[in-house]
Amino acid sequence: MKNWIPNDLIYEILSRLPAISVARCRCVSKQWRSILRHQVFTELFLARSKARPRLLIGVQQDGEWRFYSTPQSQNPCENKLSPADFHMKFSKGISNYSCSYASGLIYFDGMCIRKEDEDAKHVLCDPLTGKYVILPELRVGDSYSYLGFDPVDKEFKVLFMTTRNNIAWKDLDHYILTLGTGELKWRRIRCAFTHEPVWERICINGVLYYSAMNSDGDYVIVSFDVRSEKFKLVDAECRSRFNGLINYKGKLCGIILEYASHDGGFTVKLSMWVLEDVEKPEWSKHVYSLWTESQVVKVNHNLSVSGMTATGDIVLSTKYASQPFYVFYFNPERKTLQVPSVEVEGLGANRACISYYAFADYVEDLSVNDAVRQLKSSPLQQEGQNIVTKRPKPRQGQDTSHDLSKSAPSVKNKYEFLADKLNHSVSLAILFCLFFLLFSYIIRLGWVR
Repeated sequence: MKNWIPNDLIYEILSRLPAISVARCRCVSKQWRSILRHQVFTELFLARSKARPRLLIGVQQDGEWRFYSTPQSQNPCENKLSPADFHMKFSKGISNYSCSYASGLIYFDGMCIRKEDEDAKHVLCDPLTGKYVILPELRVGDSYSYLGFDPVDKEFKVLFMTTRNNIAWKDLDHYILTLGTGELKWRRIRCAFTHEPVWERICINGVLYYSAMNSDGDYVIVSFDVRSEKFKLVDAECRSRFNGLINYKGKLCGIILEYASHDGGFTVKLSMWVLEDVEKPEWSKHVYSLWTESQVVKVNHNLSVSGMTATGDIVLSTKYASQPFYVFYFNPERKTLQVPSVEVEGLGANRACISYYAFADYVEDLSVNDAVRQLKSSPLQQEGQNIVTKRPKPRQGQDTSHDLSKSAPSVKNKYEFLADKLNHSVSLAILFCLFFLLFSYIIRLGWVR
């Protein structure tokens, strides 16, 4: 009777829990830890998570960052108010910079952290668990940096483009850092062409795309293969700067928003530029008019591009608002516009200066959590000590990442610390499910007559 509950039954039960609860269950025993890190379980959990994607929301208020998520709208005819689930927050006064997103992780390319020196840091964080890592410092002047993910080797990489007078010159050293290799070290790389990087970025199937300007002042797209670490300059037929980049059915798509009325309200003209062939390059253009009969929703030149869902909805959201926070789901094929609102709690009385950052199709991926577990925060060192010349091979690292939402444990080791955080309600729910399914399993075996 040693293995009286089959592993596949445990997989079936625990794959329905949130990722944070799975992380707590891994602390129950070494056996549970082994079971819940098995590839079969992580793949099953990811499949279930993809079936219930969420909208990740970052809220910036008075220098404080909070992260929430809410289920993505599935009904094109439903415009209801939905509450947002709170995940974590940064301490007040930590950062006034924007953030970006790739495959479950949030990246801040300029964060000022209390109790550190005054220089801005490059910080990666898991909004689900609150763990983060400060990347080693590079004292090379101005820069743009981007986060990419290689789905083949399951590696996150940070691309650091050194700039002089806002230009990434081809004769400058640029840098790349691979996560999960046991140590955080930058490597020098070169880009064969000069360009001026700008903010808009997205990673699609292992290729990082970001907007830029060429030497003639025209807007272009730079593609960077995360695995091979090769750059490519892609001409953009659209000579205007995109408001955002999205993953349109596996292809890069640039979005341009134009407001018809002088007050920045509806109708909104949405232009899609889809990169059909990256080698030629060949683009297709599609133009739509967005309209809502709601007299409550006011966009006021206030929309940002949040991504695209797996069901084909382009997601827009309000950048600055008080309450509620509006999300716009536009389906180009059905030509439908859905405008649900999201109630974000815990924002306090001062809601005049709130910035929202929303990211569509957020899924809980345990392999991402395991990658964060391997991150290693390095103390500030001299510039030369943070740079290596050879590309590292992936290997297992130790869990030395930090928890933003709690103070660090003192004497307890990490597993005892996490075990102390086990939520009573989650534990009871797990035990109830286990006993119920065990009883059903025994009945099926004919042990109970």
